[in-house]
Amino acid sequence: MSKKIPLFSLIIIIIATIDSIRNLPSSALFGSSLIFFFVFAAIVFLIPTALVAAELSATFPEKGGVYYWVNRAFGDKMAMIAIWLQWTNTLVWYPSILSFIAGTIAYLISPSLISSPVYILSTVIALFWAFTIFNLFGLRTSAKISELCGIIGTIFPLILLIILGAVWVYTGHPIQIEFSAATILPTFKTASSWVSLISIMAGFLGMELAGVYITGIKNPQRNFPRAICIASLFILFSMLLGSLAIAIIIPQNEISLVAGVVEVFSLFLNAFNLSWFLPVIPIIIVVGTVGSIINWLLSPAKGFLHAAEFGYLPPFFAKKNRFDAPANILIIQAILVSAFCFVYLLVPSVNAFYWLLTALSTSLYMLMYILMFLAAITLHHKYIDRPKVFKIPGGSIGMWTTTILGIFGCIITIIISFFAPEALQFGSKAKYALLIALGYVIVLAPLSIFFLYKKFSKKRPR
Repeated sequence: MSKKIPLFSLIIIIIATIDSIRNLPSSALFGSSLIFFFVFAAIVFLIPTALVAAELSATFPEKGGVYYWVNRAFGDKMAMIAIWLQWTNTLVWYPSILSFIAGTIAYLISPSLISSPVYILSTVIALFWAFTIFNLFGLRTSAKISELCGIIGTIFPLILLIILGAVWVYTGHPIQIEFSAATILPTFKTASSWVSLISIMAGFLGMELAGVYITGIKNPQRNFPRAICIASLFILFSMLLGSLAIAIIIPQNEISLVAGVVEVFSLFLNAFNLSWFLPVIPIIIVVGTVGSIINWLLSPAKGFLHAAEFGYLPPFFAKKNRFDAPANILIIQAILVSAFCFVYLLVPSVNAFYWLLTALSTSLYMLMYILMFLAAITLHHKYIDRPKVFKIPGGSIGMWTTTILGIFGCIITIIISFFAPEALQFGSKAKYALLIALGYVIVLAPLSIFFLYKKFSKKRPR
């Protein structure tokens, strides 16, 4: 009998999957108003997602994940749509997170490489193939590495950044943002003032991914909800305070989305005569991001494997290796991500490309979350006699309130994703909106092919 994942390890895995120092510069771009957006995002997204994932996992401890939950509620066709949205979101997202690693590594080699598309492109592709090969060794191995990377490269640097920011303010150093009611509350006159919500929502994505570990968790009905609640609190406060730490030290127009974290650590450590520790920072940041990628890379692929097993893809995609990893899907995924990375050559700047990918992947993911929230409502009423260790407080009223808030947050995020931030250059607002719309078409169009394949194929669910 294989060893089960304990509560502490599960908490670290969830934090390593979702919490990340890489998203902080995107949030810091919006100054003190990010306080409002973090609170707003927690109410309409993070808390609803955490509560729903906890109840669904406690209700169905035998198997977890979005594909399984949506399939239970609406059947395998809607489940295919959900897992496709999750999987393609990660395809769009991988280049952005890998470009963050590439930018961080550049600080160890030559900071001027950050502005080189050729360097970024080649590093991103090489890293992704390396992670793909590693994930061919299965879920159990990835969980162990994700936990270790989470402690070293996510939790430690986040706490350090927050402490340095607090010391900076306490010792009277200059602050680049103003804290007042006028600056904290955003203007409601234009949608463009709300674009910071995209980066914050992006930082909260992935709570449901931990469901893939449900069968390997010790006492899942009790430990999974507890892990989600504890991890959610840490994620919320660490991201809010970490973003403020960057915003108070770097002027808004000088924040780099790719290398801003290393820059702020450099300023902090030099100011406090701790520059000797600076070479370690890029290394531990890379370690933390690697832990996040390992989990993100394998979990959606395993969900997509279920769709292949239900006949929406040829048998080739349903093949698993001796480590129970979806080998062929992982290889195809690596090929597609490599091809997608060449979009780098079509954008005016690395910052612009990073933001475009973040906005597109986040808004696509919101469509999947809408399906998850709708599935939660359906399953809540459909399986009324199924035992649950954890239930959303308030019974049916609590469930409806939670899911409506979550759906509202998703819709708002999708709408805002079509508006470009004023600080970045995309040519024109219309061009940016057109790029997002084109991304939707490219991502959603293949679904019709899968449905036709299932219809005319002799393959049946097994």
